[in-house]
Amino acid sequence: MPPPTRLRADACPGVVSPHPAADGALARVRLPGGTITADALRAVAGLARAAGDGAVHLTSRGNLQLRGLDPADPRPVRLLAAAGLLPSTTHERVRNVLASPLSGITGGLADVRGLAAALDRGLCARPALAALPGRFLFALDDGRDDVAAERPDLCWRARGPGDGELLVAGVATGVRRAPADAPELLLDAAAAFLRLRDGHAGDPAARAWRAAELPGAPARIAEAVGGGRAPAAAGPDAARGGRPTGVGGLGGGAWGVAPVLGELAADRLDLLADECGGALLVTPWRTLVLPRPRPGATGRLAAAGLVVGPGHPATLVSACAGAPGCAKSLADVRAHARALIGRGPLGPVHVSGCARRCGAPHSAHTDAVATGAATYLIDGRTGVLR
Repeated sequence: MPPPTRLRADACPGVVSPHPAADGALARVRLPGGTITADALRAVAGLARAAGDGAVHLTSRGNLQLRGLDPADPRPVRLLAAAGLLPSTTHERVRNVLASPLSGITGGLADVRGLAAALDRGLCARPALAALPGRFLFALDDGRDDVAAERPDLCWRARGPGDGELLVAGVATGVRRAPADAPELLLDAAAAFLRLRDGHAGDPAARAWRAAELPGAPARIAEAVGGGRAPAAAGPDAARGGRPTGVGGLGGGAWGVAPVLGELAADRLDLLADECGGALLVTPWRTLVLPRPRPGATGRLAAAGLVVGPGHPATLVSACAGAPGCAKSLADVRAHARALIGRGPLGPVHVSGCARRCGAPHSAHTDAVATGAATYLIDGRTGVLR
């Protein structure tokens, strides 16, 4: 399809360039591969207390978000850079990298641990790639099809312990590389995307933000990175979609936990830093993986209000920021979502304050979109949120 006409610049929030919201500036802290150390968690918690609204929100791309900031306050940039969370001020908004959270812990066809960090270093080292749109998404999938199902623009997916393939907008291109070569392959493919995008339309307002918007992207990018050869095999919907990482025991000693509606007060973040055993992983499904939790950690986390076992109603409900934090929202959707959790939903539900449906999961769910302060369209029909 032709690239859509853009009437404004890509304005995905970062730390250097926060987004103005009704409750103050919003800053998104990128975590390539979802990994964050205990010390960095404490730094984020301290910043949320000192300069934000006292809470941290998990995003649907495995990142962290701070709200209620003063856009003129220099502390977010200074403190997050000191914590190692802002290695590049020029590339901060394009450091969107998913990796299979349980890779190297349990399951999967290959260990992609370390590849996200290598990809991030290479991304920041290529000045031209700072021009990628803030919505552009990379992924490294260990073969279980979990992050490949999150609609990344470019994905390396393992096919075996020493082999993997390039997916472009969910399409298998036939371009194969070993795991160690996956970061450079994805970076070369991103550079090809920019060249093809900029050569496709002279009007900057018409340029693609996502690979799916670029006509013929899978074959054209594959040809660009594969030495001028057409892809050996290609097919649509290559990402089949594995089960997202959940809560409870995950195997290999790891434990999954979830904050209600993806929101963590700063003191809960400090507790996680104490209990995680040195580092944890933030997933795109608003859950957290503790690879090596301290003995007794799950009991202490449960006492603090985190979900630590399967079957809890909170694991079925997600919501956007809603009113009053978002000026576009027609309802206080988080209050309604909490009430829904209290009643026990019948299945997965995402509650949105407007038709943009921010943060909606890619897996099957009931779509609840506010049409007023207390009214909703449920899967396109007027209904009751329950």
